[in-house]
Amino acid sequence: MKTDDFEARQRAREYFHALTVLPGAWTVLRLDGRGFTRFTGQRFDKPFDARFAEHMIATAQTLVAELGARYAYTESDEISVLLDPDFTLFGRRVEKLVSVSAGIGSAAFTTSVGVPAHFDSRLWLGTTAEDVVDYFSWRQADAARCALNGWCYWTLRQAGQSAQQATRALDGASTTDKNELLYRHGVNFNDLPRWQRRGVGLWWETYERVGHDPVRNVRVTAARRHIKVDRDLPMKEAYRDLIRQIATV
Repeated sequence: MKTDDFEARQRAREYFHALTVLPGAWTVLRLDGRGFTRFTGQRFDKPFDARFAEHMIATAQTLVAELGARYAYTESDEISVLLDPDFTLFGRRVEKLVSVSAGIGSAAFTTSVGVPAHFDSRLWLGTTAEDVVDYFSWRQADAARCALNGWCYWTLRQAGQSAQQATRALDGASTTDKNELLYRHGVNFNDLPRWQRRGVGLWWETYERVGHDPVRNVRVTAARRHIKVDRDLPMKEAYRDLIRQIATV
């Protein structure tokens, strides 16, 4: 058996290896924590824990830096990472983008929290900047919905109800019903920290750094970039405007 022929036959079975992201497509990699309901329940406060949020932000920062992303958004146990339409990372190969992003996320979160944890990853594709605006608007709406549900559920649990009772009490409840439930327990949903209700955004920001040139003995400035972390995002149309600006800059 010829070695080259044998290798070629084996490589041909890597059926999805040549699958690539469409040219010119906006790409979002969305990472989700694997088994994080149990993982967070054993280590963090419910419904929200600022420590966990900071671990997710640290993970998102690493993803932005490592993947050269334009924007990242994190809420709950997920992170969405936006790549430019003309990105060339890994030859735009789907297998690489999904596997490497999940690996980076898992390693960064594990390093931050100090306990092994895992993420999976998936691809979303859009054809226009407005598709990107719609995507992140959708994820922020999900953040608000999950925050309200989480606060209601854990408020009932802390009031003595079982998991089954709390779930049953919320089944079919409207947004108004849920807000009134929290209000009866002394919680005003609109007064909760914005990062809980709206998520956290990260993007590159240019700033001027002041230094000193010892040769000429003069003050100099240089343009630098860092990753801005916004825990106070706007919502609805104002958030859509922010994403539109980031996507079209």
